[in-house]
Amino acid sequence: MIMDLTLIVGPMKSGKSFDLISYFAPLKYTDIPFVLYQPLRNQRDNQIWSRNGVEMNAKKVSSLAEALDSNFEVVGVDEFHMFEPSEVDVIEKLLSKGVKVVISGLDTDYRGEMFDIIKKLLELGPKEVRHKRAVCEVCKKPAAVHTQILSKGLPIMDNLPSVVPDDGTYEYKSVCRSCFIKNKK
Repeated sequence: MIMDLTLIVGPMKSGKSFDLISYFAPLKYTDIPFVLYQPLRNQRDNQIWSRNGVEMNAKKVSSLAEALDSNFEVVGVDEFHMFEPSEVDVIEKLLSKGVKVVISGLDTDYRGEMFDIIKKLLELGPKEVRHKRAVCEVCKKPAAVHTQILSKGLPIMDNLPSVVPDDGTYEYKSVCRSCFIKNKK
């Protein structure tokens, strides 16, 4: 059996959620059982929304395990990087059951390092990986691959957890490799 896993990754403001919604919106008009999830840690939204102005309802959960006991043919997850890495085991079990899984989220943290949970997903051998780009908010080129977190206009280099939910405390900018300010260890 071919595992049908699609990953949609990239920085903030790159259209990841729009891509996810675009896949799931037509399913509302079918008999295909599906579900969309997002993490409880996502403090910003009560649904999946895109800066393009579209949104879709999603169930907020701390774990995706409930999907294992359901008859969903398609499972979608937004902001996957906010889940615990152990949730990849749930994804693997869903794939083994023949469930199509579509996941979106950031691929790297504020330090420019790939999230462990994304590494684990890549190790599953996804059928498709869509790496999105955003417009760099510094140089304005369509080449942003990182999300820089700032406090009072200055980039934060360390001393934050890998996942930093958007609760209004910090400013978030999509930046390209050239404009990304990295901690010099």
